[in-house]
Amino acid sequence: MPPAPLTIDLKSWLLLILLAVLWGCSYFFVGLALRELPPLTVVLARVALAAAMIYPVFKWQGGSLPTTIRGWLPFTIMGLFNNIIPFSLIFASQLYISSGLASVLNATTPLFAVIVATAFREERLILRRVIGVLIGLVGVYVLRDPDHIQSGVQIIGILFCLCAALSYGLASLWGRRNFGNVPPLTTATCQLISSGIIMAVIASIVEQPWHLPMPSATTWAALLGLAALSTALGYILFFTILKRVGPSNVQVVTLLMPVPAILLGVLVLGEPLALRDIAGALVIAASLLVVDGRVVGWAKRRLTGA
Repeated sequence: MPPAPLTIDLKSWLLLILLAVLWGCSYFFVGLALRELPPLTVVLARVALAAAMIYPVFKWQGGSLPTTIRGWLPFTIMGLFNNIIPFSLIFASQLYISSGLASVLNATTPLFAVIVATAFREERLILRRVIGVLIGLVGVYVLRDPDHIQSGVQIIGILFCLCAALSYGLASLWGRRNFGNVPPLTTATCQLISSGIIMAVIASIVEQPWHLPMPSATTWAALLGLAALSTALGYILFFTILKRVGPSNVQVVTLLMPVPAILLGVLVLGEPLALRDIAGALVIAASLLVVDGRVVGWAKRRLTGA
């Protein structure tokens, strides 16, 4: 029988919120970078710069890299499902759809994580979690209602994002199974190094970035923010949370990500704050309470008089 799903304690919730802010900002950084650079080159810059930033910290903490192909293989597979495939698909999707819609579609990740974890008998499928995820999806739909999903171009972008969400679900399962006893910093560093090497080959073949014009200071700032905050620091948090709460719970972060993305648009880009933005945030908050289970359990005890 699969083990019971792990619960989300207060510290894990705080880490999830911080991670949601870091990853929510990534759509803003990517949107800026794609104005001057093609998507695979942005992916390469993200993972390569993040690897260069995190490696000194890794060595300072006494970490050591694998010395065999077999030792590198789990990290390479993790980098494939957690970096190369989803980053490439999401960045490419932002050529066809808005970054806001991309972040909303990425919020389907918890649903895919639950399906994957259940299919591989990693966790039991419980009604509370399914209901919580579905409520959260309603919330993100309210936040960014896609008004005109009619053209084939938009459908391509939507399919890219959904495939990326599935890849993230597989990455959560792989991480849970293979890195339970591996320090989060080691997992983050090694998967980024693997991803950087593979993306260097792919981007060189497809886009030949050395022929591109030198990016502007704004683009460089976006790439550095994407690498340092949304990737290097973000992955340390991600693997820390993964060990604490399990593969399905950690993907709840994608339900939170549209919220900081909207706030960033309001505070930095001057976008108006609509009533549906507030309503969507409240629905997401309700979904998180259902997924967490403690409020549901408290309500049951009150109703039964326990």
